[in-house]
Amino acid sequence: MLTDRIYRLTLSAPQVAADAQPGQFVHVRTVPPTSWDPFLRRPLSIHDCSREEGIIALLYEVVGRGTTLLSRLRPGDEVDLLGPLGRGFTLVPDRRPVLVGGGLGLAPLLFLARRLREARQRPVVLVGCRRGSDVVAIDDFAALDCKVEVATEDGSLGCKGMVTTLAEKHLECEDAVYACGPRPMLAAIAGLCRGAGALLQVSLEEKMGCGIGACLVCACPTPKGYARVCTDGPVFWAEEVDLRG
Repeated sequence: MLTDRIYRLTLSAPQVAADAQPGQFVHVRTVPPTSWDPFLRRPLSIHDCSREEGIIALLYEVVGRGTTLLSRLRPGDEVDLLGPLGRGFTLVPDRRPVLVGGGLGLAPLLFLARRLREARQRPVVLVGCRRGSDVVAIDDFAALDCKVEVATEDGSLGCKGMVTTLAEKHLECEDAVYACGPRPMLAAIAGLCRGAGALLQVSLEEKMGCGIGACLVCACPTPKGYARVCTDGPVFWAEEVDLRG
């Protein structure tokens, strides 16, 4: 437990860890095989990953029955996983990486930062939350020698404002930006990237029923129609999706 609402769950999952790419997710069954309540799995971004140790970490907020059940797991308990699923981030060489996380949109970015460091790139990490008590994981980014800046809406940690306040100050034309968070935040970051000439990939947060593209619950609008976030994403180049919806 990182805060009264935010938890980090570490799982031994060697096959998932071996195949996972930053930005992908797992579909977690939150109940034993003998129960079907809740019926649907929960999609959770892979927060961190160690191929060598065969473990993955998930970062989540307790918001309902499914995540409440997850928060009650104890060491040694088993969890039913599907994954890794979806399309992850594409690492862009020869550009400065800027990672932008709004709230728990920070979840997939630590794994990404780790892979960027392995590729000898040093990310700038911009974090935005409502209040300082909501900010998590920044020490993990700092441990990777990332440059971390924080904005909170109430000014209790870092600068007062939103993560877009930090982005306005930092974005440059040679940047590769990787962002995850609420849709309005992503739309604002997309506008800033267009103005600066920076490349932008976004990880979309959507409800997902099946995780394999069959149920269409996670369909999102694109210039060419609709895309399934669980299989076509969750990571998209910004120009591939309509962020206004």
